[in-house]
Amino acid sequence: MKSEPSGFIICGTDTDVGKTIVSAWLVQGLNAIYWKPIQSGLTNGGDTYQVRQLLKLPETRFIKEAYKFQAPVSPHWAAEQEQELIKSENLLLPSIRETLIIETAGGLLVPLTRQLLQIDQLILWGLPVILVARTSLGTLNHTLLSIEALRNRNIPLLGLILNGPEHADNPKTLSQIGDVEVIARLPPLKELNAEMLAKEWHKQSLDITFKRLLR
Repeated sequence: MKSEPSGFIICGTDTDVGKTIVSAWLVQGLNAIYWKPIQSGLTNGGDTYQVRQLLKLPETRFIKEAYKFQAPVSPHWAAEQEQELIKSENLLLPSIRETLIIETAGGLLVPLTRQLLQIDQLILWGLPVILVARTSLGTLNHTLLSIEALRNRNIPLLGLILNGPEHADNPKTLSQIGDVEVIARLPPLKELNAEMLAKEWHKQSLDITFKRLLR
């Protein structure tokens, strides 16, 4: 009998907003399994490789990508360049008992095909979303638009994780106007490694936070 995994979908408000680092942070802190279903761009080995290198975890903590494309462009176009078509039936949730962290490719409305947006796939997965956003200028518009897109489709939003330097007002504004919890903020780290991520996790008492969120 197949077991439906528990876990989260990690989405970003924009490109290069820090989804991969935040995903690694959650994989380590929650003792979870990492899955990047669609990888566009393999210049640096892809995100699964990068997370493995960062956390130094065994292969059993990672699920192989369903699709891997060379070009660092939108998944639909990357697939077309390799004469492939991304199909939802190849993106079914894996049958695992551990917590699953799914890192998406790009933002919510990124096309997977010319008929299927990433946000459509989120509905099929049915897991709650954690939205990764910048702390800096531009985050208010991008983040509030992303929140609206999720809520218009009744996709559960667990909260925000902000990535970047401390900002005097943006977290408060996002929380109030977006009516959403800011779960955590990942600040710039002196060194990006598993030890520094673990220290920041414990510093923010995220074990307690996630225990509360998952009740």
